[in-house]
Amino acid sequence: MMHVLSSLPSLHHTAASLTEYWSPRVVAEFEDSYVKVAKVQGSLAWHSHEQEDEVFFILKGHLRIELEDGAVELPEGALYVVPKGVRHNPVAEQECHIMLIEKKSTLHTGSEVTEKTRSLADQLRPLAGGSR
Repeated sequence: MMHVLSSLPSLHHTAASLTEYWSPRVVAEFEDSYVKVAKVQGSLAWHSHEQEDEVFFILKGHLRIELEDGAVELPEGALYVVPKGVRHNPVAEQECHIMLIEKKSTLHTGSEVTEKTRSLADQLRPLAGGSR
């Protein structure tokens, strides 16, 4: 059986419907990975994922990913892969909607735990309207 990822407009709608910043929600899964959407604003936290790469796709707005040796500016429509083991801090000066693709083993803020850290159980909660 073939599973088709939700269309881009659905991802936009899902991200827009989220009520918390920095609280990613799983919208699809394949093999050993999750596809997530999040609404973000402000700064998350410096962290790394020692065993996993992390893919960011900007659905709406602008995201800056601070790295120890500089920063990457991501406008709407941009895609960027943070390699495993690279310390980074995502920052959005204004509200931004993102899609993430991560291995199922990826912890939200790596080994760093902050008030913004979300558990996998929280990220897997049903979305409003029961979609996923």
